[in-house]
Amino acid sequence: MEAFFKLKIPTEVFHIINGFSPVGEETVSLEDTFGRVLSVDLTAPEDLPDFFKSTMDGYAVQSKNTFGATESLPALLEITGEVSMGEAENIIVESGQAVKIPTGGMLPAGADGVVMVEYCSLLDEKTLEVSRAISPLENTIQPGDDFKKGAVILPAGKRLRPQDLGVLAGLGFLEVPVFRKPKVAILSTGDEMVPVSQNPTPGEVRDINRYTLGALCRNMGAVPVYMGICSDHFEPLKEMVEKAVSSADIVWISGGSSVGTRDFTLKVFETLPDFELLVHGISISPGKPTIIGRTGAKPVIGLPGHPASALVVAEIFMTRMLRTLSGNMDARHDVHTVKQAILKRNIPSSGGREDYVRVRLEKDGEHLKVVPIFGKSGLISTLVEADGLIRIDMNTEGLYEGDEVDVMLFSHV
Repeated sequence: MEAFFKLKIPTEVFHIINGFSPVGEETVSLEDTFGRVLSVDLTAPEDLPDFFKSTMDGYAVQSKNTFGATESLPALLEITGEVSMGEAENIIVESGQAVKIPTGGMLPAGADGVVMVEYCSLLDEKTLEVSRAISPLENTIQPGDDFKKGAVILPAGKRLRPQDLGVLAGLGFLEVPVFRKPKVAILSTGDEMVPVSQNPTPGEVRDINRYTLGALCRNMGAVPVYMGICSDHFEPLKEMVEKAVSSADIVWISGGSSVGTRDFTLKVFETLPDFELLVHGISISPGKPTIIGRTGAKPVIGLPGHPASALVVAEIFMTRMLRTLSGNMDARHDVHTVKQAILKRNIPSSGGREDYVRVRLEKDGEHLKVVPIFGKSGLISTLVEADGLIRIDMNTEGLYEGDEVDVMLFSHV
């Protein structure tokens, strides 16, 4: 039985993953940009807004005409017109005059501020009484207050949110340059594996990983490409992997990554052109038998076959891989949300590896408690019950009841 290469610790694996490059760029319509990642810095082609506008319902005035105005000694102004929404009125506010204006209306020429309607009263149709002084530019938005022409409005590597689409719409962007969504070829291997539609005979199991890994891909903004199930035979797997490499940006094979005479994943990878083995085993549990390599610039991954192990490895490492391939460099928003909570019971751990323990969260009065879920790596039930994972450092022999721990919520939570 061949041995693993020197096991890599997770930080080394993260560094290797960060060395991959985005898969490419394309231009899409503004309608289709939600959740996509910008491939270039976008700059404002004009000021936003590009005119003075009122932030209140009230009257546009020259602020100097209100200086000293109080309830007992109001300023009296002549009403000379009204601003209509969406129109540039041919109105000039002279000294001693006032023009009625709605919120968002364009400030007429000559005016430098807006008096809120609450501080105004009409003596007659043409005479306005102002009971409060305003300062210059009060209750107005100036041209460029949101973004000035030429300023970077959204940086490359940012995943676009609804508010980001809002500013693009406000500045007239009809099309937006983004990174392509990575295509992920997913293969399941094993003589015992059958499709979900088939009733397994004794010794056979339905293909779970196709669906768990595919859903994780979609959640990360990637496109799963299902290649099917392959038996534990070298030539069929080689043929399927070559097809996968040609049709996707990254290849995931679940099963066949552990050490054993029937495990062909690495042997098949080694037949690929310009193949380089980067990781053959990670010092974690579950998920130790994980392979990461590249054929040219394209990553090829061997994941554990057990559904829980495969999904844990995908949550820890492949979410970062997909983020890297999609060009997402917004460091302010990690893939996983982290919650702090109090451990409800002891968790033992073996030294020399990082343990990722499945846990669920419980509300206990004002406190959030963490309950570990123990079970073998082949059990999917432990993940169904879990809200996330806690990491136990390789230099720690375990955690104790009452410890405050960080819970890494699953990427879809």
